[in-house]
Amino acid sequence: MRVERVFTRSIVGVPEMCDLRDAAAMMHKYHVGALLVTGDAPHDSTVVGFVTDRDIVVQAVARDISPREITVGDVMTPVVATIAETADLYEALETMRGAGIRRLVVTDAENRIAGFLSLDDVFDGLAAEFASVAALLKTERTREVAQFEEMKAAA
Repeated sequence: MRVERVFTRSIVGVPEMCDLRDAAAMMHKYHVGALLVTGDAPHDSTVVGFVTDRDIVVQAVARDISPREITVGDVMTPVVATIAETADLYEALETMRGAGIRRLVVTDAENRIAGFLSLDDVFDGLAAEFASVAALLKTERTREVAQFEEMKAAA
């Protein structure tokens, strides 16, 4: 299976100097659990990391730090690796494992950001594949039972 079948295409970005309260509000508004972090002006198109709802909880809320007093850049995962949308999921998983990260920036044929791939995306894609296999097996069993009944009736 290729990355292009399962990656998230809708991207919500936030500058690294944004405070965590505003980042959390963006997550709520757009119904996402992760934001792509960009550099601050004049480097605002440079991807510098990801910040997740878990980052906000574990690194700020659990430490009793006010979300207004800490920035996205302070808690984000700074390692950003990329994968081509045409790459195989195995390659993506190996990249994640090697870098110790759960998300990859996905690039298109022109090396532009097309979205991101998370472990959840991979699980969803694999679950859909397994569901297809299960449906195939069920259909095959139904067909075999019908054939058996026909043979039994003919005998």
